[in-house]
Amino acid sequence: VFAVAGLLTIGMATLLYAFLTRDFQVAYVAAYSSRNLPLVYTISALWGGQEGSLLLWAWLLSVFTALVVLQNRRQNRALMPYVIAVLMAVELFLLLLLTFVTPVFARLDGVPADGRGLNPLLQNPGMIFHPPILFLGYVGFTVPFAFAVSALITGQLGDVWIRSTRRWTIFSWFFLGLGVLLGAQWAYVELGWGGYWAWDPVENASLMPWLTGTAYLHSVMIQERKNMLKVWNMILIMLTFLLVLFGTFITRSGIISSVHSFGQSALGPFFLGFIVVVLAGTLILLLNRLPLLKSTNELDSLISRESSFLFNNLILVGAAFSIFWGTVFPIIS
Repeated sequence: VFAVAGLLTIGMATLLYAFLTRDFQVAYVAAYSSRNLPLVYTISALWGGQEGSLLLWAWLLSVFTALVVLQNRRQNRALMPYVIAVLMAVELFLLLLLTFVTPVFARLDGVPADGRGLNPLLQNPGMIFHPPILFLGYVGFTVPFAFAVSALITGQLGDVWIRSTRRWTIFSWFFLGLGVLLGAQWAYVELGWGGYWAWDPVENASLMPWLTGTAYLHSVMIQERKNMLKVWNMILIMLTFLLVLFGTFITRSGIISSVHSFGQSALGPFFLGFIVVVLAGTLILLLNRLPLLKSTNELDSLISRESSFLFNNLILVGAAFSIFWGTVFPIIS
């Protein structure tokens, strides 16, 4: 884990150095920067394209995994081998893409005199803050997902895995929400869209996991206090992670028309395949553990605190589903 985090940090530093020294033989640098590009946008061009943003995701995940190992070096001994395995499996998937499908350090045959520069729409202060903050939320939700899968594998289905990931969940939820707000403000200023929200498919994609993550944050409190909603909480955290992958899929596959999408790409089928594998694997685990996930308590009444939390959950998940349907319906039709 530490070796991967260290090597990816070197990789990020290498790409940043290539941008700062205007190394236009690197195809990615030539595509997203130029000699007259201001320094702040030269740095933010690091995540301005497909390969760079994927490298940022892989690097953040490696750092978060290292922090999880450090945080749990004396606790959760039964869960940790599986937590690390899940986190590193996701990391492996990203690194395979970066190595074989969209290599970030691919070089051109010759050295162009200048690069193509950064898209004018991306030359906005939002470019500096919005993508990395959004990625902090995206990547952060991988940690509670890994703990949930580990709890299913080991059969330790109490609230230990929830308490172990509370800070990670709040951290991820906060930064994902902040990233969505910054992105909405940027789109409103840069594109002149009418109103707060304009139903851009990629903005929708980042809102959906925030809605299900909010529902999860509320319902885990009921599990801790009343030992209820165990299955529901598992479904919510799995759904949140799957929606993160789905958002990445529609951004990088080229199947939708959006100012946010990267256009036609070879990544789409790989992400779709990964979503299917994750969905199938988690459903099999969940179905196998259903007998152990039965609640020991029931709702006291329709006007109890637990009922209001559950109603809140249904509204949030219903909102996420309506946005999901509105986003995928044009593709289906």
